[in-house]
Formats: sequence, C-alpha cells, structure tokens
Amino acid sequence: MVGVHGLDNRPVAQPHFRRKMAKTGATARAAQGGSFSVEQIAELYNFPGGETGAGQCIAIIELNDIDQKGHPTGAGYKTSDLRTFFKKAGIPMPQIAPASVDGGANKPGHSEADGEVVLDIEVAGAIAPGARIVVYFAPNTTNGFIDAVKAAVHDAARKPSVISISWGGPEDEDGSQQFVDGLNEAIRDAAAMGVTVCVASGDNGSADMGEDWDGKPHADFPASSPFALACGGTNLKAPNGHIQEVVWNGGTQGGAGGGGVSVVFPRPAYQAHAHVPKSPSHSVGRGVPDVAGDADPATGYQIFLNGVGTTIGGTSAVAPLMAGLIARINEATTKKFGKTVGFINPLIYASHAQGVFRDITVGNNDITGDLHGMYKAGPGWDACSGLGVPNGAALQNLLAA
Repeated sequence: MVGVHGLDNRPVAQPHFRRKMAKTGATARAAQGGSFSVEQIAELYNFPGGETGAGQCIAIIELNDIDQKGHPTGAGYKTSDLRTFFKKAGIPMPQIAPASVDGGANKPGHSEADGEVVLDIEVAGAIAPGARIVVYFAPNTTNGFIDAVKAAVHDAARKPSVISISWGGPEDEDGSQQFVDGLNEAIRDAAAMGVTVCVASGDNGSADMGEDWDGKPHADFPASSPFALACGGTNLKAPNGHIQEVVWNGGTQGGAGGGGVSVVFPRPAYQAHAHVPKSPSHSVGRGVPDVAGDADPATGYQIFLNGVGTTIGGTSAVAPLMAGLIARINEATTKKFGKTVGFINPLIYASHAQGVFRDITVGNNDITGDLHGMYKAGPGWDACSGLGVPNGAALQNLLAA
C-alpha cells in the first residue's frame, strides 16, 4: 500500500465505488448506456433461479473513517434506506447485522463511504436475500483491516461461507510487508477453510492511483492476493436484451477497472496456463482480476441511499455481486453434497471450466492513456477483465457437479 510503512493509524485503504456523473459536456459524450437494477444484472448474467442463499452467511468488510488518533468516526448504513430499497425491489429484506471490530461501528451520516457500505449490502442482499448478512466494521487502519477480515474468517458463531471486500489500494514494493503479510494470511486462512473472499480490483485502471500517480502500473491489494477472487469491471449495455459489454474505461473522470500483474505475489499454480504477462518488475506475478462484471457508474447499479434513489458503480459492486452468487451456489451444493463450494479460483481456471465465462475482448484499462494500453482485452484471460463475466447458471453447474 502506498505510503504505509508500518502498522500505524493512517488510512490504509480506499473504497472502490464511483457515483454516476452528471451528463453534461464531455461527460455526456463519455457516459454511454443506462443504469440497471440488481435484478436486471442477475438476469443478464443468467444467475440461477431457485436458490436465495438460504442457510448461508455473507460477511461484508467495511472500514470506518478515522480521526488523527485512529479512532473510528463514520461510515455505515441506515436501516430505513435498506428497507426502502428492498421494498421497492419487491425482494424480501435479508437479515442484516453489524459486527464491531477494534471499536468500529455502524456510523451512518458522517462519511462519503456510506455509499460503499450501502452499495455492498443492497447488491449482495438483492442477489441472495435468503442469506444472513453480517457487516464487520473496523477502523481504516492496518490493524483494523487485518482484524476485520480475521474476525469474519474465524467467526465460529455466524460461520460466513463467502466474504466481500470492496476496499484496497495500490501495491507498493516498498510498503509495509508486515501489513501485506498479515492481510494475505487472513485471506489465505479463509481459502483454507473453504471460504471464497471476493475483492474489488480497483477503479483507477492499470495505474491504480489518482493524482499522486507515479507513472507506473500497479495491481490493487488485497485483490492481488492469490487467495482472493479478484473482481474487475466492465461497461454493460443491453439494448432490447442484447448484451454489449467491454472493459470499463471512462478515463480519469469516469474511472476504469483495476487490473494488472502483482509485483508482490508470485503467479499461483491455478494461473499457470492463463498466459499472465510479466509484472512491471519483470517477475512472474499473480494476474488480476479473475472475473469481471458491470462496474462503470455510467451503466451502474440502482440503489437507495440517504433517502433517495441513486446510481453507483465501481468494482465495489462486483465483489458483493459475486459474493451473492456464491452464496446461492453454496446453498445448492449444501443441499446436494452437504458442503459449500470452497475456494473457487482453482476450479474456474481448470480446463473443463470453458464456457462458464463470457469472454470480454474489447477495450483496455489504461485510465490515463500514458501506459499505451499496456493491458488490453483479448481472447482468454487478460489483465482487464480476467476470465470474463460469469454465466451464473453455468458456474453453478461447474461448481455443483
């Protein structure tokens, strides 16, 4: 993580959500398409019917804003917003509960990150309304982030079967190895326990940085953990139900899907045949993302926040979207086999998984244009859209076989 050189109280991660911009001037020309309800996304991606995630628990990791002493000050959800969202959608409201980690708490009304929290809950809950949703709040510090993930992974009472994380930041070879090791270990524990951790890959393209960009490509962490399911972004249009989907890249104003090759983690065995290019440091690194979904705020998700309907995008939406889908699949496999699907990455990269993902072959995630389109979409895995967009029913058939 940039600028973090020890376990301290500075904010360690950013939420990976983006609000839809007003369509004026150049923005109007750049913003193409329209927004979708979560149910429309699920239909377009052929999510399986029948299951609702019943009997499953989805853990959502959220980080509170902090003061100079590292104490949590804000970020959360209003139950009234959630009730209105699910009522308008005609979906039963799932059971939702906050969990406090290191003094973190549900503190709505004081932070821009409220949009992140509400997006995560409403997307995951709309996809898997039968699941229990537990929101683990912790301070946005190195210890807070690590402890929140550990709390979810080792929650013996609630036993989450899938975890969603929409926070992260650019990898830094000179950053805190202690922090990276600690968070990666927590995610590795989840994989070992059969829990897939869905992580947003970032909203600043292959640069993965904003105004302080150093001119180099970066993968986003913790999406770059080899034990995470890294979730990238697309721009989705569906005129008359006909899907047109490309890599999300709205430039520096509109954002772009994060992706690249890790300079911290080596390429995992499951990516051995994915043709991941060399990392910026010329090492054989972990490729990001693994999967993709609609993330462009111009074609984003209709949610309800602070008493009004609004449209939000970002790879932040794809992590809970995938978490909700996996909760549904976990319900199906529990009924069939008495167990959940486990860590899905090795399974989705297997040769017999062909046809499970719709390949995205158009676009790049060079958000500034200064990297000469370093990572371009093409046939098979790429560092813009991973393996592609899941066909939900086909993914269930693969994992429940």
